[in-house]
Amino acid sequence: MVVEWCTQFLDPRASKDLNFSRALIILNQPFSARLLKTLWAACEWHSCADGGANRLYDVLGASGDPNLRTSFLPDMVKGDLDSIRDDVKLYYTSLNVPVIHDPNQDSTDLMKCVQALEEKERITGREFEIVILGGLSGRLDQTVHTLSYLHKLRKTRKRVFTVTDDNVGWVLNEGEHLIHINHDVLGQTCGLLPVGIDSTILTTTGLRWNLDNTESSFDGIMSTSNHLVPGQDVTIKTSKPIWWCAELRDH
Repeated sequence: MVVEWCTQFLDPRASKDLNFSRALIILNQPFSARLLKTLWAACEWHSCADGGANRLYDVLGASGDPNLRTSFLPDMVKGDLDSIRDDVKLYYTSLNVPVIHDPNQDSTDLMKCVQALEEKERITGREFEIVILGGLSGRLDQTVHTLSYLHKLRKTRKRVFTVTDDNVGWVLNEGEHLIHINHDVLGQTCGLLPVGIDSTILTTTGLRWNLDNTESSFDGIMSTSNHLVPGQDVTIKTSKPIWWCAELRDH
């Protein structure tokens, strides 16, 4: 079976895809108001992982519109709350946004937000795609955590994306994949990263430098700085789970 992927949620001009319910988790990393507005509109459930609330509060305040923050109220803020500022916590609690303290140090704030979403899914019987805003920039240990956590989530969830102003990435499980490319949103550069595995065998189409039954590993060949071919979608066959990433155009 070929698994199909689409990043329509990255296109602010696209109509909302009613076939998918999406959840946005905002991490404590910088992002633009433009990207925030695009992802927020594409998702119906929104949460901040601890200090992600500071980022949301600040980027909206920078607009100069005093009413803008009230249009982007998250469904919850959750974490060990060691990063959220007092003024931000007071603001959201005053508007009845749940700010939930979870002191468990065996899970990160991102993991706590995913756990909250899974509880919502159990109650409602609905399944959400997850879009993580942040996670691939800033501190290296946090980036590696994102790479590791999404690698693990592939076992229990169908689709989890992570997005920054620079790129979008997600884990492709072993098997065959068709990635529908919106060339108006994605730039030319992309990569296939063998993270969390010893090696994989890759076959691709739709790339400038395609792979044909080629082994990829940290000790050998890695397809980084590859290019998308204009007007073409991408197919990938992989024998092991692998990270796919593509750059975003600067609109």
